[in-house]
Amino acid sequence: MTEIHTPEWVKDAIFYQIFPDRFARSERLDRRGLHFEPWDSPPTLFGFKGGDLYGIVEHLDYLQDLGITALYINPIFASASNHRYHTYDYYNVDPLLGGNQALRELLDEAHRRGIRVILDGVFNHASRGFWQFHHVLENGDGSPYVDWFYFDPQRLQRKKPWGAYPHPEEEKALRRGEDSLTAIGYRAWWNLPALPKFNTHTPAVRDFLFGVAEHWIRFGIDGWRLDVPAEIDDDSFWQEFRSRVKAINPEAYIVGEIWERADRWLRGDQFDAVMNYPIGEACLSFFGRESLNFAEIRKAGYGPRIHPIDGKEFARRWQEISQWYHPQIVQAQLNLIDSHDTPRFLTAAGGDRQALKLAWLTLFTYPGAPCIYYGDEIGLDGGHDPDCRKSFPWHVPERWDHDLLAYLKACIAMRKLHPALRRGHGWVLYADPDVVVLGRQNAQEKLIIALNASRQAKTVRVDLNGLNFAAGRWGIVFGEGRVEVHADQPCELYLPPQQGLVFGETH
Repeated sequence: MTEIHTPEWVKDAIFYQIFPDRFARSERLDRRGLHFEPWDSPPTLFGFKGGDLYGIVEHLDYLQDLGITALYINPIFASASNHRYHTYDYYNVDPLLGGNQALRELLDEAHRRGIRVILDGVFNHASRGFWQFHHVLENGDGSPYVDWFYFDPQRLQRKKPWGAYPHPEEEKALRRGEDSLTAIGYRAWWNLPALPKFNTHTPAVRDFLFGVAEHWIRFGIDGWRLDVPAEIDDDSFWQEFRSRVKAINPEAYIVGEIWERADRWLRGDQFDAVMNYPIGEACLSFFGRESLNFAEIRKAGYGPRIHPIDGKEFARRWQEISQWYHPQIVQAQLNLIDSHDTPRFLTAAGGDRQALKLAWLTLFTYPGAPCIYYGDEIGLDGGHDPDCRKSFPWHVPERWDHDLLAYLKACIAMRKLHPALRRGHGWVLYADPDVVVLGRQNAQEKLIIALNASRQAKTVRVDLNGLNFAAGRWGIVFGEGRVEVHADQPCELYLPPQQGLVFGETH
């Protein structure tokens, strides 16, 4: 059996996800002759706002003050899309983002502040601008790169016309559900013509992709977030990916975008962790249950498990998800409540800010590394893509929700102060339809987390199961409410509407 080891630093990390085109625009780049959408205008599918890596550098002090210790950055390599999942040059940072020198400066300045940086790795598909793909379009079966992708033999042999941009009849065939291989002449991810799928069975393709992963680890990035890795249905690919990356930096973080339970990839020989969407779905379903914005949730096709649930179901999910994997894996999970692929939590919860606070409190008291999507901390909202990718309003701080910002800072500070929240054992102490009480414990401390999702104040009595809080050695460390602890008796908790608190041993 493979020994399971995950990076130590991740277990203490506070992640912040950045969508580069929308986070911050620096004045350091020469933008003469370039057209960008106004920063404050609604985001579009094809327009660019002009955010860049120098803009991130210029706001590292803000992120450090917030308490962030790691960045997850959406794709940055040369691409003809604003989200940059359409990569055409894996060895160069997009010039609109500042090029390789901007990444060098970002890594140096982030590391100087103790902030790690992981990049988004798109290894399942390239773009129709990718050189090797373009070479086959030009030369058909005469191209040396003919085995890098999946092509229709008739097109390769010039018996049918083809190209990177389907004509109307081909587009109709795609809309009817015809496979892209026959409809347009090559296999495309999700039948999207802009995304030709790599043939990762070809040794040259594997070597190319592994070389890309190794190059940027040597450059100084701290790990990879892997885009749709389940689409490369080959354990040996990811096993070799891991071995090559870890040979350069054993503490590099490898986290996969798998939305479901992911045992196959989490046995110690492939990924360190996955993006823990299930815990975010549970938070939205419980804390936002009275205000869920089903129009946006359905529009996004996001989360069939999102529907109103009570505290007992939330507690069941909390416990089950926290026990899916080996403890080393659980402590390295990338826990999140929203991302560039979902409506923002605030919008999905119908604007309920208290639901967002309760979700954050859960996130920061749950095993694994919490990840905040840029702008959530100031109340940035947004529905289905592209609305969830709005620009950060740096120049209008009067539009920020400073109450949310202060609450998140307090959550981050609490997590950093209490090691039981990062590495301790966790379990459910109490659950009723409205209130859930959870325990976290390590060798140094015991903490109790109480969450009231109801819009009514609640008083509950909780058996602390022999935790034996000594008189004078416990107290509330976070949140609002009242706690009465008596020796050998159930603890009595008073929780205001939609509030949470943390109490326990204090030293």
